[in-house]
Amino acid sequence: MAFDRNIEVGFEVASDDRIDEVLEVLDEAAAWLGARGIDQWPPRFDAEWVAGAVSRGETWLVGAGGEVAGTITLDWDDPLWSDLGGAAGYVHRMAVRRRAAGLGSVMLGWASGAARRHGAEALRLDCVASNARLRAYYEARGFVHRGDVAVGGAPGQRAGGGPVTRVSRYELRLSTG
Repeated sequence: MAFDRNIEVGFEVASDDRIDEVLEVLDEAAAWLGARGIDQWPPRFDAEWVAGAVSRGETWLVGAGGEVAGTITLDWDDPLWSDLGGAAGYVHRMAVRRRAAGLGSVMLGWASGAARRHGAEALRLDCVASNARLRAYYEARGFVHRGDVAVGGAPGQRAGGGPVTRVSRYELRLSTG
């Protein structure tokens, strides 16, 4: 099922009392990925993994057709990119409910605009390096591969220890005019 672009889409900052809705979207997406053998995220997200971004106002719930259809976190710093300079917005934990498949492009467009308004020169994100389909998705939307790096923790967690996951970094340069 493709996303109907005629449906009104809205972005609302996720408040602390809506963290369960953020987790529902993430867990649904994680289950869908897991069922396809894609090791992008853990089977379930712990609330502590998203609570900081929610409390800082960096996580958004995306509504489509009057229902929560996705979530995205947009922040302004990511140590994974410390070797590259320039002001950038960083997309994390972008997920879409299956009934809204195709909404991801709208969400990336929104994130690009928000980053541009914030004065960013680029929009950056990463995904598990072995997820060829997601990498191709980002590349088809103009993102350029900026190298692979190792991160600690389970996929999606970014902890200091535990297993090591290789992730591919992607960058979309934003026009200034």
